[in-house]
Amino acid sequence: MRILILGAGGTGGYFGGRLAQAGVDVTFLVRPPRAEQLQRDGLVIRSPLGDAAFPVQHVTAADLGALAAQQPFDLVILSCKAYDLDSALEAIAPAVSPRTSVLPILNGLRHYAALDARFGRDAVLGGLCFISAAKADDGAVLHLGKAAKLTFGERDDIGLSARVNAFAAACVQAGVEYTASEHIGREQWIKYTFLTALAAATCLLRADIGTILASTDGEALLRGLYAECVAVAEAEGEPVPQAAQDTALATLTQAGSPMKASMLRDLEAGQQVEAAHIVGDMLGRARGFNQHAPLLAQADADLQAYQAQRPV
Repeated sequence: MRILILGAGGTGGYFGGRLAQAGVDVTFLVRPPRAEQLQRDGLVIRSPLGDAAFPVQHVTAADLGALAAQQPFDLVILSCKAYDLDSALEAIAPAVSPRTSVLPILNGLRHYAALDARFGRDAVLGGLCFISAAKADDGAVLHLGKAAKLTFGERDDIGLSARVNAFAAACVQAGVEYTASEHIGREQWIKYTFLTALAAATCLLRADIGTILASTDGEALLRGLYAECVAVAEAEGEPVPQAAQDTALATLTQAGSPMKASMLRDLEAGQQVEAAHIVGDMLGRARGFNQHAPLLAQADADLQAYQAQRPV
């Protein structure tokens, strides 16, 4: 399987790096400065699961079309921030042939409409990931914590297709934890409901879970936000199983937990955030079903105010 990874930052760099390290045919699509860095230093990974440094194949946008024409890609993995989606679609387009599948592992669900419109629904797999990773100032990929899992599958619940099985085999070769799901929609909503509640609460109060829970009404806020999200999933026809709800609530109400959403870390750094793609989209879906979601609305208003005042 021949794979193109958009970018060599935290998420794409980690998963793509592990695949490449195991001998899977992986190429990173990067900007010229990152290409120079990879050429000089190779891809460097610092992780509790094992550090590594090795050369990797990489290409810039200027050369992607010629490379793809010479050696077509079977799969393109998209792991950009949601606010960079439009430029990402333009960047990978030369590599997407009729035989190429696209696997987005972005947060949320709103990006599928744009992907389907650009490449056709049949080309686009469903996917998500669980990882905390970032690119260090020196270019190294920093894996923060031990969680590093990919989940992917066909979006129409047609079972495990040949392309899903082929990527699963690549993950096995690389020792990457994965789930090849026959019901990817359910997996996506399990994550999306949890992530939205986590991001909304921690960003709204600018605090981690433990600090929120220590406040007078913190647990009620967390439970309320999660309930609003679960109601949306139910209305969308993807009810979150009770066992998954119990797991999510146990995590969201763990006393003393230092957990915070990556969106809050971005906000604390003064960076752009994926507010519209996650909290805003969940709120929009709730309103589309005439559901009352006052906590999501408050969090969304707060995030919009942050974005409006953030220095460009």
